[in-house]
Amino acid sequence: MKAQITNREIWCIALPIMLGNMAQTIINFTDTAFLGHLGVVALGASMLAGLFYFVFTTVASGFAIGIQIIVARRFGERNFGRIGVIFQHGALFVLLLGLILFSILYFFSDTLLLWLIDSPNIYDASIEYIKYRRYGIAFVCFNFLYRALYVGISNTKVITYSTIIMAIVNILLDYCLIFGNLGLPQMGISGAAVASFCAEVSAFAFFTVYSYVTMRKKEFGMFKVHKPESELMGRILKISTPTMVQKLFSFSVWFIFFVLIEKMGETATGISSVTRSVYMILITPCFAFATTTNTLVSRIIGEGETGQVFPTINKVLKNCLLCTIPIVMMVAIFPVQIAGIYTDDLNFAHLVVPAIVVICGGTIFQCIGNAYFEAVSGTGNTTAALYLETIVLVFYIFFIMAMTRLTTRVELVWTAEILYGLVLGILCSLYMKFASWHKKRI
Repeated sequence: MKAQITNREIWCIALPIMLGNMAQTIINFTDTAFLGHLGVVALGASMLAGLFYFVFTTVASGFAIGIQIIVARRFGERNFGRIGVIFQHGALFVLLLGLILFSILYFFSDTLLLWLIDSPNIYDASIEYIKYRRYGIAFVCFNFLYRALYVGISNTKVITYSTIIMAIVNILLDYCLIFGNLGLPQMGISGAAVASFCAEVSAFAFFTVYSYVTMRKKEFGMFKVHKPESELMGRILKISTPTMVQKLFSFSVWFIFFVLIEKMGETATGISSVTRSVYMILITPCFAFATTTNTLVSRIIGEGETGQVFPTINKVLKNCLLCTIPIVMMVAIFPVQIAGIYTDDLNFAHLVVPAIVVICGGTIFQCIGNAYFEAVSGTGNTTAALYLETIVLVFYIFFIMAMTRLTTRVELVWTAEILYGLVLGILCSLYMKFASWHKKRI
């Protein structure tokens, strides 16, 4: 019998994923921190346009999770030669998907944003942002695929390297293009979009070169031409389609959350933009350990050690909370100072504080809910995961709609994050306890 998963093994997988997840968090943080000094309109526009953009990328993210689950299962079975075949089929799908998503963003962004955004100022700035950012969507799709490969084979340190590259490119170009430093043009919010696009391209270039240099001669069968297998593609889509729908639905609801807040006014939108940026930092460990749960559960089942699934989930969750709680406490103790990073306006910083305090509590519930949710996905029953989150999202969106009508206090609307994590954790833990997930074959 294989030994139990150790804390060291959990951290060896989770830490690079955590740093990798910081890529988009860093982009969001630097964009928000720089644009915050241009005013609440720039803040609100970058948030809404950025979320609008990522609604489309979530389809690729969901597909990549399906690839990750299958790669981890083959890795656990030590069937290494199939991994390159799986990756090639995923790459073909991602290429087509990236072209489709770019076409939608290119031809329909103006109309969709006009329908969603009330403020003319925020709408105009959002169009400026998305005009440049949309060119990066195909690269983002491939970056998700590469991340799925390396998470699936538990070689997550590669994600750290790509994150460092993205962060350096984004911060440097934000500094230069938003304010016109180092002889480059002053582009304002458009400069933030160009910087993000360049960061995404740089990550793709690194992943491709690194993978070609280090993996083409290994037993995974990478960078070889494999015969298309309709049966394999069908199996990949059977696993991936529910996660694609789930991610699209989940992030669309998240986007609707901010659309409803935008209707509360430009100040409420600015407050939520800062709150979202802080929140993304707080839940970075949560998402990293949740992804670790997903890949470890799939791998353990592939090894035939289903009895280790629950001990592993609980061990990963314990490490997640040990990592998250100190960060949450620091933010809860110094909320004004944290808000001050994003704005020179002290009054505005104080308006942000109540919402920051709320998300500190929401982060803890998100850790629990996401750990058990990713465990459900890791079993391979992604359809069950879709149904479970759909139930939670129905509660979530009705709660948001009620709160945005009943109160003008933004922090009360943000309590929806506590509700989401709590209900998701309860439903998914009940599924893992009582369902016959161990019979699922992928």
